[in-house]
Amino acid sequence: MSRLKSSERRMKLILMLQESKRRLTVDELAEEFGVTRRTIFRDFNVLSEINVPVTWDKYSGYGVMEGYKVPPLMFTSKELATIMVGLNFVKSQVDSSMVEDARGVELKIKNTIPNELKSFMESLSKHTVVDPFLHFGAEKTDGGNWYLISSAISQKKKISFRYTAKSDGNKTDREIEPYLLVFYRDHWNVIGFSKKREAIRNFVLDRMENVKILDEEFTASEEINAEALIFGSNEMGHEIEVHVQESADRAFTANLPTKIIKKSAVKNKIIKVSFRFENLDYINEWLLQFGDKIKILSPKKLIDKRQDLLKKMLDPS
Repeated sequence: MSRLKSSERRMKLILMLQESKRRLTVDELAEEFGVTRRTIFRDFNVLSEINVPVTWDKYSGYGVMEGYKVPPLMFTSKELATIMVGLNFVKSQVDSSMVEDARGVELKIKNTIPNELKSFMESLSKHTVVDPFLHFGAEKTDGGNWYLISSAISQKKKISFRYTAKSDGNKTDREIEPYLLVFYRDHWNVIGFSKKREAIRNFVLDRMENVKILDEEFTASEEINAEALIFGSNEMGHEIEVHVQESADRAFTANLPTKIIKKSAVKNKIIKVSFRFENLDYINEWLLQFGDKIKILSPKKLIDKRQDLLKKMLDPS
């Protein structure tokens, strides 16, 4: 078993003692959690201090007083359904550690809710799928130190890491003040102030290696504005105009990775959309998913990139 935080381990220890049909020995518990006997004894001391009625028999080991139950979590069925949708979303992610953590949370909730809600929760878990393409198709990988970076953001501490550029595979050492974690459908990004560039930069987590939290703290110059951080880099980007077929408009608008400047109907079932974006290579590939339902009007540089990309795709060599 992977190492748990002490609070998580103690919670699971209570649940194990509560559910076990027999007493458990210190050696069994130490092996289960991958810790020393001494750590288990410390856990029992902490449980006693918070009035968990741990019992002991020198021949058979430890248990809890008969009839003791962890106080149930009180949720309505609608609240529980909302939680399960959130957990299923996390379980569909490509980050294996997040999937494992979500399953752990699900188990804890299941073990502490009233019996009448357990069957409802099991049914929701089996019959609710969030994003089937990620859930069934995507390979689970290391998601790139998501928790470590979130801890740095909470503590307002700088992080250092080695970053691999997508364009040429070049590796560079970076140091940033992390401000925001953002999920983009199949990957996580961190947005922060880059010391090297003296500007706000966006980094993909699974291209970050050797991530470390530094001792140096930072003070954000003003209250973090998530919208400004996410879309700010595109405000000075290329102005792009496209025609979108009405049938694709909903998906296009919902998933466009920037803000729309202007949108207007130009003719039957065709909508003209204007927006700004800094990275033409990225937006060129992103627009390709809509096939002939999107027509690029400008800039010419993006049109040229589309033509070059199509030639490469059709080149048999």
